[in-house]
Amino acid sequence: MTPTLTKLPPSQHPFAEVVHRLEAGGAMLPDTPENLMQIIGLYKAYAVPMDFYWRDLLYIAERVFLNPLPFFKYFLPQAYLDLPNHYAGDTADLRIWRGQATAHPELLAFMEKGEVNRKLPKLLHHLWHDRINMEFAEACMRAMFWHRNMGGQFDPYLDTDEYKANADRAIRAYFKGNPAMLGLYKLFPDMFIEQVRQLSYYSNLGLFWEVMAPVFFEMSDRYDEGKITSVPEAMNFLVNGIFAIAGRPIYHHVYIGDECYEIVPKSKGFTWLYEAALPYVEAVFYRTAPFRGTKSYNAQAQEVPSDQRDFHYGILYADVFPVGSAGIPPTLLMQDMLHFLPPYLVDYYQQYCRGEDDMLIQLGISFQRSMYCVTSAVIQALRTALLYPLDDPNPKHLQANRAFFEAQMDRFKRPEARLRDIQRQDYR
Repeated sequence: MTPTLTKLPPSQHPFAEVVHRLEAGGAMLPDTPENLMQIIGLYKAYAVPMDFYWRDLLYIAERVFLNPLPFFKYFLPQAYLDLPNHYAGDTADLRIWRGQATAHPELLAFMEKGEVNRKLPKLLHHLWHDRINMEFAEACMRAMFWHRNMGGQFDPYLDTDEYKANADRAIRAYFKGNPAMLGLYKLFPDMFIEQVRQLSYYSNLGLFWEVMAPVFFEMSDRYDEGKITSVPEAMNFLVNGIFAIAGRPIYHHVYIGDECYEIVPKSKGFTWLYEAALPYVEAVFYRTAPFRGTKSYNAQAQEVPSDQRDFHYGILYADVFPVGSAGIPPTLLMQDMLHFLPPYLVDYYQQYCRGEDDMLIQLGISFQRSMYCVTSAVIQALRTALLYPLDDPNPKHLQANRAFFEAQMDRFKRPEARLRDIQRQDYR
């Protein structure tokens, strides 16, 4: 991306400075060495637990399936730890990360000894909550499942007769020889189909994150090698990655015994960008839902938006300071990332933290900055796909680009939005 050559009158938008930065090929996040260090460090810290998230999401969607008592769904079998990532390793469909295709070494080391740095039975680590917090991944999946109809054809397909027939075959095969569960299915078929729909979103999110983990690993490696030196370069790496893997298939297969049941077949042609990436950004970055314990659910008092489009509880709006309450999804992610921070980021937090307990808040704010960079990449990718080059000589085309950028910035006019905050380096 290059700055525009044709000049337009200054934008009159409240975020005119950000609009002009986007028009010049930049991101919503200001380009400073400190910002770059924070976002790359958080990409690395996020990618390691994400390497577990995507594997376990696929395991639940493909193998656990409709187990009525899934006590061990977070106990990832070796086959899924060894499952080759399609975008890393020598056998990759498209090699984004130069590292290994199997589970990341730092992830395996943490799974073995946990935070206590002591090898204990897996069940003890699990019960002590000394583990990767898959509850966060499931919260993201539920946000996508709840905020349906975010574009694409994957979600409408889940309501078709074809999908229901595919799900019916898998349900009957899974409960073959279990008359009690088959009887319940006969009494409450819609309930079972709805559970399968949710499992299809497990697969959707798992396939989405399978791409993002190697993207973030590669960005971290390139930063360490001095090959990513600015926020726009980081954003452009994401933009190029979005287009490189836009067409990866999104599907849902279930394995029962030795047989594969295609609930959402690859042949439907659903793709990563439109069926996973954009719905994820919309549902998780922007919308999600109020976190229990921090905001009332009293809809009668209008404390929850009456229109689903007005939900604004994602990381782009989050106040990270009160998130220490137990069980809130961002806290779970922050706890996961804490184990995998690169040394330069630990040193940075020690310089600015009010103590070790404050580090979760500091990395939460850095994570917020990093997701504004990801959102900037999505905005620039959409502009590339739908509108005109940034250096287009036609003023009408540049005006169309500006209208698009300003419309995107309108979503951050809400007082909860953190776009103003991330413009300041002292937002910590």
